Amino acid sequence: MPETLNIYLERVVEYGPRLAESLTESGIMLGFASMAAILLGLPLGTLLFLTANGRPMENKFLYTLSNAFVNIVRSFPFLLLVIAMQPAIRYFYGRATGDPIAASFPMMVIAIALYARFVEQSLLDVPKGVLETAQSMGATIPQLVWKFLYVEARSSLLIGFTTAFVSFISYSTVMGVVGGGGIGDFAIRYGYQRYENDIMYTAIIVIIVFVEVVQWLGLKLARKIDKR
Repeated sequence: MPETLNIYLERVVEYGPRLAESLTESGIMLGFASMAAILLGLPLGTLLFLTANGRPMENKFLYTLSNAFVNIVRSFPFLLLVIAMQPAIRYFYGRATGDPIAASFPMMVIAIALYARFVEQSLLDVPKGVLETAQSMGATIPQLVWKFLYVEARSSLLIGFTTAFVSFISYSTVMGVVGGGGIGDFAIRYGYQRYENDIMYTAIIVIIVFVEVVQWLGLKLARKIDKR
């Protein structure tokens, strides 16, 4: 048993640099996806809420357009979305494969749509009394959003982002198809395809631990900021 453990540790050390590189690649993709979710998904989800029927900015055209985008992207098989976006990525970025930044573009698109839906649902859960209070005080739309809706839904918004982030991790494992790298690609390339099961399971354990840490931190922070 000790000899087997020593062999395993030697192999982990051997593959360590490539594992670290794959984690960096995953970090790049997750970073871009997270920024897109917050900077674009949050406003889009808010727009969905505000422009729906009976809401302060009711606008059937804007709601239908935004809702269609979210539904189409979320229902699109992610692998096919990655492939379908290749020409556009190549045109705007210059290359579409072999680069974690290029691989981030499809992840940013799915991140926007996914988190927008979480945001919309979080805002729908805000008690109607909060909206009525804001309107009775003559709050403008920016004030309504920042001082009432986001404040009331902050815990739910954070939990939604944590859930979305875990999904981003799953999506990132697909990006090896276009040479984006990442921990999922490492598990397949250096584990599964080489019949190195111990390396593959090591990568899987790393992914599981990372997911658990993210979920724990997200839920802990959400409970801390929930003042209800």
